[in-house]
Amino acid sequence: MIELQQVSKTYQVHNRVVTALSGINLKINRGEIFGVLGESGAGKSTLLRSVNLLERPTSGHVIIDDVDLMLLSAQDLRQRRRHIGMIFQHFNLLESRTAFENIALPMELLNMPRAAIQHEVSSLLELVGLTHHAKHYPNQLSGGQKQRVAIARALTTKPEILLCDEATSALDPKSTFSILQLLKEINRKLNVTILLITHEMDVIKHICDHAAVLHHGQLIESNTVVNLFAKPASIITRQLVQKALHLELPGKIKQQLEPEAHPDKSLLVRFTFVGDDSSLPLITTLVQKFNITINIIQANIESIQDAAVGFTVCQLSGDHKAINDALAYIKPSSITAEVLGYV
Repeated sequence: MIELQQVSKTYQVHNRVVTALSGINLKINRGEIFGVLGESGAGKSTLLRSVNLLERPTSGHVIIDDVDLMLLSAQDLRQRRRHIGMIFQHFNLLESRTAFENIALPMELLNMPRAAIQHEVSSLLELVGLTHHAKHYPNQLSGGQKQRVAIARALTTKPEILLCDEATSALDPKSTFSILQLLKEINRKLNVTILLITHEMDVIKHICDHAAVLHHGQLIESNTVVNLFAKPASIITRQLVQKALHLELPGKIKQQLEPEAHPDKSLLVRFTFVGDDSSLPLITTLVQKFNITINIIQANIESIQDAAVGFTVCQLSGDHKAINDALAYIKPSSITAEVLGYV
């Protein structure tokens, strides 16, 4: 549904050229929730705003439903934008208007009949759980409630795509969870394709079907969320996963960790299990089959998109060949083994 082809964006800052995006290629399927993850300055907001050409790429193609937005006239682009809703980090509500009036504003600008506006706003207030807050002004609402108003306002034109610019980063954890649940409900009920950007791996974990990692304007990798967590292809993604899932090694182990093998050192390995593999007796099997000693240092099981993903850090001791044979034994399976070093 959404396809970015070789999208680049550069800015002229004083006497130098700054690259915000560099050759981005990305496909987002209809009806999915797609996340773009990256630290501050990675180019996330520029990428998001490129989808509706609020930020016009310096080069490349932005294709939605087989139509290249870069080739449209100003009038045709305005028509296309009506099918793309957008919500922001800081809500962007008008303080002088009630929740009802804020939601009604886009329809008023389109000169819709008052009866139609009344019906549509009432339905949207019910959808976002704010029926009893219709007459409240923004200063009478919590952060989570303000974002619900903003989401309802973005849905007034019945968009096929909803762009979310750090939609939960200004909220407390409880409000964040409720907004993510609301977005999932909207995605399911209305079949709206959602593209969100965030610097929080937890947001990706809880809501997204697919995700991409952006770093210094470059797309590092893109995959299903389960694979992004279980089998990160880049060091950057691996570090983000470890931080999000609290997989940092204990301080004492980190101090002892060495990159090179030594006769007096044991191998440290992180095993990753996905789905039914998380219940397999891997440790017992390896100990019995290869006569090696395995000490479990750390273990964690996460639920990601209804799949169990397990992480177990183990210290492997014994005959060097037997340990290599044990790692070779599991290689054909879906269980992955990441060598962390020697302790």
